[in-house]
Amino acid sequence: MEERKKTAREIIEGYQGPPVRIMEVCGTHTHEIFRLGIRKLLPPQVELISGPGCPVCVTPVSFIDEAIYLALEKQVTICTFGDLVRVPGSQMSLAGAREKGAKIHIVYSPADAEKYAKDHPEEQVTFLSVGFETTTPAGCLSVKQAKEDGISNYSLLVANKTMPGAYEALKGSADVFLYPGHVNAITGTKLCEELAKEGVSGVVAGFTAKELLTALAVALARFQEGRPFFVNCYPRVVTENGSPQAQKLVEEMMEPCDSEWRGLGVIKGSGMRLQEEWSAFDARKKYKIPPIQGKANPACRCGDVLQGKCKPSDCKVFGKVCTPQHPVGACMVSGEGACSAYYMYGEAEKMK
Repeated sequence: MEERKKTAREIIEGYQGPPVRIMEVCGTHTHEIFRLGIRKLLPPQVELISGPGCPVCVTPVSFIDEAIYLALEKQVTICTFGDLVRVPGSQMSLAGAREKGAKIHIVYSPADAEKYAKDHPEEQVTFLSVGFETTTPAGCLSVKQAKEDGISNYSLLVANKTMPGAYEALKGSADVFLYPGHVNAITGTKLCEELAKEGVSGVVAGFTAKELLTALAVALARFQEGRPFFVNCYPRVVTENGSPQAQKLVEEMMEPCDSEWRGLGVIKGSGMRLQEEWSAFDARKKYKIPPIQGKANPACRCGDVLQGKCKPSDCKVFGKVCTPQHPVGACMVSGEGACSAYYMYGEAEKMK
């Protein structure tokens, strides 16, 4: 009789291989794995650690300070995703700036921000553009639309980043990367395949229970073989070449630059900025923002969490001084943050 193939869950629960650290690069993966109860299935020698895949979390304090400068000193209306409003800057958050009279407008996309600028010609409007390869094309499209609409009161404060440099910086921090499916949907899989040739193992994962269990089961099965590997476990969305249209749009409008990542420092060529042709929509140039050196709260260990050096619950202020209601760091604010995931799914209760 033909032997029945094991299910993904059976492979995970029955893993008897060597200790393995798997980094959830994507913050959404962290939350979904907690929410679905997948961590409870893992044998003790399998450790999941968080990585730098939450765009709000890796955005440095200096970016928040720049946004506050625009809002308070230049009276610019700031359009932003909701998560960024409560991220602490050096002196205050955007929520604090709003209490001082700053105009902070929550939007759900760069297109919403551009439309707001078009509908409010009497206001100068800046969209806080954060994110990875997934969201950068939308920011570019909003600038193109602003030019087509002939409006001059719209700009981007850009903190978009690309993942390749982060993967290089994180080499050796984990045994296997759980790559973010939505980023790879844009970039394709070529980079991951190249990293495997350099000794960096990883699997691209989707976001459903079945997709996450499959990716983890494949990662454990391949890890036991003892050779670097890459497997695309999200083929219904991720292809080898990704989205050529999105890649072309970004290449036409933006260029690489050095960028600061919370916890990882400055990574060469890992940031994006508008090309000179589009400089009228670059808030840093438009408003001549001076160099700003942000100062993070020294009690916050977000940087260590984002590098996989510690778990959120290892931080002394986690669940005590730092809570979702009163966050000390960005990882507790963001809906994709590791600290908010650990807090939401019970780690704070265990510490009481």
